[in-house]
Amino acid sequence: MLRKSLILVALLLLAACVDRTRAPVMPAAAEIGTVQPVLTATLRKPDPETGWFGAGRADKLRFLALDVSIPPEHRKGRISNGFDNPDPRRDFTISAREDLPTQDEFLARLGDAIAQKPADARDIVLYVHGYNNTFFDGVYRTAQIAHDFDLPGVAVHYSWPSAANPLGYTYDRDSTLFARDGFERLLRALARRTDGQVVVVGHSLGTMLVMETLRQIDIADPGWSQQQIGGVLLISPDLDIELFKTQADRLAGLPQPFAIFVSSRDRALQLSARINGAANRLGNLADPEVLSEYPVTLIDVSEFTTLARGGHFTVGTSPVLISLLNQSGQLRNAFQKDRAAQAGLLPGTAITVKNATQLILSPHLILQN
Repeated sequence: MLRKSLILVALLLLAACVDRTRAPVMPAAAEIGTVQPVLTATLRKPDPETGWFGAGRADKLRFLALDVSIPPEHRKGRISNGFDNPDPRRDFTISAREDLPTQDEFLARLGDAIAQKPADARDIVLYVHGYNNTFFDGVYRTAQIAHDFDLPGVAVHYSWPSAANPLGYTYDRDSTLFARDGFERLLRALARRTDGQVVVVGHSLGTMLVMETLRQIDIADPGWSQQQIGGVLLISPDLDIELFKTQADRLAGLPQPFAIFVSSRDRALQLSARINGAANRLGNLADPEVLSEYPVTLIDVSEFTTLARGGHFTVGTSPVLISLLNQSGQLRNAFQKDRAAQAGLLPGTAITVKNATQLILSPHLILQN
């Protein structure tokens, strides 16, 4: 097991040799690919050399309106990054950038985007990236999720100051705590701005930021999270299970639906568990009994996980799984209050233990339907 962990670290170090912090703005890319707008708030410090945002921690939020061109050669679940020399025919490319100097200008732009949507498609999908992510990693992932899942609402990204280095785990974990106040400010502003729902999607270590911020808000304003947040999706959460319970206990009630995507084959979480001296992280939990007191849905995607991709973002990188979830309609339709009854919307084995429901998805069951 140690040998496998060392191999994974070596692969991460090789990936880190590529400069992932630069990207040109190429307006012509908009004529080649499909444009996906991504409104972004970041607590990263500006990098005067690149003109973008690096790993440093800033003292205030900054706001941008970005257009990401999705290449015509794009395949669901894949992100091709040309870094500082993208080919818009095959790479995700920034086709437009507008800096929004104030929060009011950001909210005005958000309001314009919402107003252009039909009345039943005015949700805000807020994505929070995970460990070892650059500014562009998070922006491109937000665009990919919005495009591949054909999300009907407005895509917003919160970029917290990750070191974007495989050896920067401690820095990243501290940064999630540093970024709580900025995330609270953003969440409250978004909830006031839309007549739809705010759906929060957190990945990996970003789920620590999501849960800590919801806990922080509820301490000051009990019940806010349940009343104002229209759903939470935690993808491969790199969270200690007991810590998650204390966070959930401090909320007056968990927002609904509350879905946790897990995989027993997630190699990154296996390594994290070893680093943290734990048997498991929340993202590779296999026993729903552990969370039986909480109204959550565990969606086990282990059988869709491939070793080649590491399994740390299976829900967004497996073309088969993406198609399956798309066919089921809006994700939250599968996870309403009566989750056991709604489990039939997706092919899988449903297990209910008190308040928690576990849904084990299987490619074999898909073929049978």
